[in-house]
Amino acid sequence: MSLPTSPAPSTHRPGARGRWPLRDYPGLLWMALAVLAVLVHPFVPGSRWLMVHLVLLGALTHSIMVWSTHFTQALLKTRPGLDDRPAQSRRLTLLLVGTAVTVVGVPTGWWWFTLVGATLVTTAVLWHGVQLARRLRAALPGRFRITVRYYLAAAVCLAVGAGLGATLAFGLGEELHGRVLLAHVSVNILGWVGLTVTGTLLTLWPTMLRTAISQHAERRAAEALPGLLVALLLLVGGALAGVRLLTLPALTLYAVSLLWWASAALAPVRNVRPREFAPASVGFALLWWLAGIVVVLVRLARADTWGEFAQGFGTVSSLLVVGFAAQLLTGALSYLVPSVLGGGKTVVRAGQRWFDRLGTLRLVTINGGLLLCLLPVPSWVRVIVSMLVLVALAAFLPLMVGGLLASVKARREVAEALARGERPAGATPTAGTPAGGPDRMPSVWSGGQLVSAVSALVLAVSVGVAVDPAAAGLSVSSDHAVTAAGDGAAAVTATGETTTVEVVAQDMRFVPASVEVPQGNRLVVVVTNEDPSNVHDLRLLDQQTPRLARGESATLDLGVVGASTQGWCTIVGHRQMGMTFDVVVTGTQGAADHSAHGAPGTPAPGTPAPGTTTSPGTSAAPNLMEADTAYDVEHPVDPVLPPLTDERVHRLTLAVEELELEVAPGITQTRWTFNGQVPGPTLRGRVGDVFEITLVNDGSMGHSIDFHASALAPDRPMRTIAPGEQLTYRFTATRAGVWMYHCGTMPMSSHIAAGMHGAVVIEPEGGLPEVDREYLLVQSEVYLATGSGEQATGSAPAEVDADAVAGERPTFVTFNGIANQYDQARLTARVGERVRLWVLDAGPNRASSFHIVGGQFDTVWSEGAYLLGSEEGPAVGTGSQALGLQAAQGGFVELTFPEAGHYPVVSHIMVDAERGAHGLVEVTD
Repeated sequence: MSLPTSPAPSTHRPGARGRWPLRDYPGLLWMALAVLAVLVHPFVPGSRWLMVHLVLLGALTHSIMVWSTHFTQALLKTRPGLDDRPAQSRRLTLLLVGTAVTVVGVPTGWWWFTLVGATLVTTAVLWHGVQLARRLRAALPGRFRITVRYYLAAAVCLAVGAGLGATLAFGLGEELHGRVLLAHVSVNILGWVGLTVTGTLLTLWPTMLRTAISQHAERRAAEALPGLLVALLLLVGGALAGVRLLTLPALTLYAVSLLWWASAALAPVRNVRPREFAPASVGFALLWWLAGIVVVLVRLARADTWGEFAQGFGTVSSLLVVGFAAQLLTGALSYLVPSVLGGGKTVVRAGQRWFDRLGTLRLVTINGGLLLCLLPVPSWVRVIVSMLVLVALAAFLPLMVGGLLASVKARREVAEALARGERPAGATPTAGTPAGGPDRMPSVWSGGQLVSAVSALVLAVSVGVAVDPAAAGLSVSSDHAVTAAGDGAAAVTATGETTTVEVVAQDMRFVPASVEVPQGNRLVVVVTNEDPSNVHDLRLLDQQTPRLARGESATLDLGVVGASTQGWCTIVGHRQMGMTFDVVVTGTQGAADHSAHGAPGTPAPGTPAPGTTTSPGTSAAPNLMEADTAYDVEHPVDPVLPPLTDERVHRLTLAVEELELEVAPGITQTRWTFNGQVPGPTLRGRVGDVFEITLVNDGSMGHSIDFHASALAPDRPMRTIAPGEQLTYRFTATRAGVWMYHCGTMPMSSHIAAGMHGAVVIEPEGGLPEVDREYLLVQSEVYLATGSGEQATGSAPAEVDADAVAGERPTFVTFNGIANQYDQARLTARVGERVRLWVLDAGPNRASSFHIVGGQFDTVWSEGAYLLGSEEGPAVGTGSQALGLQAAQGGFVELTFPEAGHYPVVSHIMVDAERGAHGLVEVTD
């Protein structure tokens, strides 16, 4: 069957065919912006929220407004003037403006802007609902009026959801945020979108399949609606009241009601399999929708608190945005756009052929790729596969343009044929027409495209593994790897017996920590990781397990063992935390060279030999007070402190990335970063501001985050999350200071030294006196695994030397992550200008004595208090020469420069200045 539509564009009735900019273009715009947001998300505040809402609030809500009006008119056949096109255009314009204001207001933290946007969106949708109700009252009795009742209930849900969304944007505590988040998602996804989808697919689904509607469909839909509405009411009410025991049966009731609706509404697919892209895409979308409901149900059942439920909501977002919403939208539009443009079968087919192009390739890439991204794969695999999924989704945009152009061309050709008195091509069946009749389109399914899609996904996985083989559990051989049996094995007679030991990795220990093996026995070690947040591995002799996530196991078959040896976890710092495993060989077959294999008690690589001493702080680094000018700093870090804004709610996504970055001119290291930089992004606000930070672990091991600017129990927000997971950390700044944030995963010293630290500058409620210039310098240490400050050109970046961290032997001490960078990229000032320098000592080990050679501080503020000067102004007649800070302490100094020149900025712990804690302020007239 096909749904009736109005025949003449001149009537301006809903459903009228032809082009209509406010109907056709906003959806394309929002989808294009969503693609752009994905591409630039590392540089956009609130990018994850933005990507979700550009699809759901932008493209999908616009489409719902347009097509629910279209279907209501097609079903009810109300009089033309009841709700004409100009009235609809005003609603769509109001929705467009409200959506635009909202998607600007939330990421920027302009709450009143957000509130205005939510109000405009609500007004547009409620106006839309009123017009649907008028149509329903004015229509004659007929079939499928239940569809319009679904639309009316959906409009009410969106109004409630918009209000809840504005409440979330205001900034709430962790527990309340989790409750409101569930209510917001439920009423928007299950209500506004879900009820619209179920109401529409009652008639659209069999129409897309080109088959008859089930005789039970209308009755089942009417029976399911009360259950869906009661479930939504209980779900939202239970969430807002904080009664999780009520939300579980409510969500279950919704799923049961949905299945009851589906038992008849989706029955046609048993007789007619989807042959075109449109029904296939919608079918996959419905499966992901059901999967999303199940995931939310499981999270509700397993979470101990509302805050825990809200943490890591990215999986649900991926299911709903990519799997459900994006595929539903592209599938529905692939059928509706050519059909509503009209022009006869020839014209409609010409457009639909474009929408079906590469159908199998797109469907398999989107759904197979999404499934891969939800699995515990290495972060590089997830990044590359997600880009493939994005390309497959974005392909809809040019195909839609191609379909529109093809329809226009076909319409012109039909008109020309009719003018000549000829029958248009394709108007009647021709030889080779499929058996299903002239309306039957060729099948979208293609074996060649299936192979291409699978091959592309396999290639993406392979490239991701090749980029970071260690994260995928593939060990790379090294020149100093220890052989399995050692030299002593050649003289050992095999006993023919096997010793098998099961080893568990937990709490930075291997349990058991050792095994006794009779000399000559074959040794098999089964390793299982029971750590809920950290990956671990075991390197023993010349073999190494993959990096194991929680619950994963691997087996090392080490062959005949002839000598005692030691194994360890290769994750940076884990060995130093005690993750070693000793193999103790017993028996008297022959002397075993224990030292050759690192027997128990053998010093770890990089530690001093017995009988030698190393003073803390010594290093093989060159004297960098006299900087080597052979290399330029390639990417100096801007030391200018970002200005204070009027925002009171600050949202930021911090993605953990492992990158090669400069640590000194011409020298690089593999750094563990927040958003690809060291230090991490600087946050700035005032007392009373709310900070909402989303931590995304795209690294290869467990990470966490600890904000010293927050005062709250660390159990949940500061917990370690595994690769691929995320959490949201919310706090209200209640005290002024320059606060450190850092990764708190053990060994914390290695994670901080690797670059996982940053600053939060909180000013008093009334602000600080204005100055001419403000800089931020974060002092930290670098520990190169090479043990020296030299690096060959083109050589691989050094890793973090966890032994040097533990021994307090830094290679470099830096300001803002790169030794001596401000000798070249100098700070600047003018004579007489007041300059404020904020200083944070991130450590992890070394103190700082911040000093400017030739300068005297007239204001010193340390750890939240003035030591010199005050809010009224600088000190007169007294001064300070240095700001002393221990690790994790911070403050600021102010001064004016009396004359032009170059003023060195140093830590007056001079050995650290010589390691790189040195720069220049260039003062001009």
